[in-house]
Amino acid sequence: MYFKGQKFFVAGMSVSGESSARFLLERGAEVYIYDDVLSEKITQTMTELASIGARIVTVEKWEECAARCDILVLSPGIPIDTPLPVYFRKQGKAIIGEEELGALYLRATSIAVTGTNGKTTTVTMLNEIINNVGEHCVACGNIGNPLVKCVEELQFKDFAVLEISSFQLETLSSLRPHIAVITNVTEDHLNRHYNMENYIFLKAKILRNLKESEFAVLNYDDPIVRSFAQKTKAKIVYFSMKSRVDGAYFENGGVYFKGDRYFDISDMLTGGVHNVYNALACVAVAGILGLDKKKVGQTICSFKGVSHRIEKVREVNGITYIDDSKGTNVDAAVKAAQCMSCPTVILLGGKDKGDDYTPLFEGLSASPVVHAVIYGENRFKMLSAAIKAGFVSFSLCAEFTTAVQLAQFIAKPGQCVLLSPASSSFDSFTNYEERGDAFKELVESIDEKISE
Repeated sequence: MYFKGQKFFVAGMSVSGESSARFLLERGAEVYIYDDVLSEKITQTMTELASIGARIVTVEKWEECAARCDILVLSPGIPIDTPLPVYFRKQGKAIIGEEELGALYLRATSIAVTGTNGKTTTVTMLNEIINNVGEHCVACGNIGNPLVKCVEELQFKDFAVLEISSFQLETLSSLRPHIAVITNVTEDHLNRHYNMENYIFLKAKILRNLKESEFAVLNYDDPIVRSFAQKTKAKIVYFSMKSRVDGAYFENGGVYFKGDRYFDISDMLTGGVHNVYNALACVAVAGILGLDKKKVGQTICSFKGVSHRIEKVREVNGITYIDDSKGTNVDAAVKAAQCMSCPTVILLGGKDKGDDYTPLFEGLSASPVVHAVIYGENRFKMLSAAIKAGFVSFSLCAEFTTAVQLAQFIAKPGQCVLLSPASSSFDSFTNYEERGDAFKELVESIDEKISE
């Protein structure tokens, strides 16, 4: 790609869009920047980019400016079927994402991780493992560190562990990882992808470029993921909690890779079946790479988890508060609830992603959850699903702050309050991190009662 000879239209000025624009400007490209949702932060970012050569595009002028450009660099937050990308497609012009831009210039050995749940934990754990065995590794992609921002620092001998979302896969075509990991596939983002068939197609897309010299690490216990073995030329390495597979598996309380015991799951700091699955995926990758077994086991067992994923915030007045703001879909919320070891009041709600919430309340009925506080934009859809599922212990309110306060008064000493919303945060927050931080602030502000 010849930067100085082409004009780029960068749409969406979030972290990935800003990083793409800077990457292109540093290489002498003519860059047009655009965002149709302007906040104080976005406006400041665009002003800074304009000071180093970018051209700001207003909402009224986007089509006129797009006509001048050769390539659209599309933020993952912008659907591929909205007017701007549709215009570029009709003109026969290229549409890429930040991840694609970075993939074109990536020299390091890449390990790509996708799936509905477990991506961030798996990527973070893999990054720690590879660095702890003495290699240089960077965790990037959808984890909040754009690939294009760090692609220059990564040399041929290094490793890049990439978190890849379904949104990014819409505009990603050149990435050819040495190892592709698919954690699981459950219903998510159907408001964006319309149906499960499209969502499944996108998740399988990560395997498309793999050749016989590469590896696909697949969750054997997930029927959809297991079927992906038929969609790639790569060597298949499975991981499983239920079967002794050719790869990583759980048996007799321990985690094994092809017959070698790595560690006992009782030694892991993180609990829950979902974390064992994440660990199994990491052991499969480590086994493929031939990493030191002892160091791999030590790293996984000492891993403390990631922020906003079943993270203890505080115990106050006998009630334990748990932040699982990253639980943005039904499957994640049910798994979080199943991890609770005491009666639990759960906070549910936010912006609807097109999910069916009936399985959510069916799953909660078989968990330690004793009450649900339902809030947010999708509260009435959740309410209908709760009634349909026969889940009747709930409260309803509109605002997040009110929901947290309600949960505080409903929960009794010895119980937990779990934020695991099964929804995106975009009705009230910029992202799940901001929602989790707001929850933590509210919890930290709770006054401790003084016993008489």
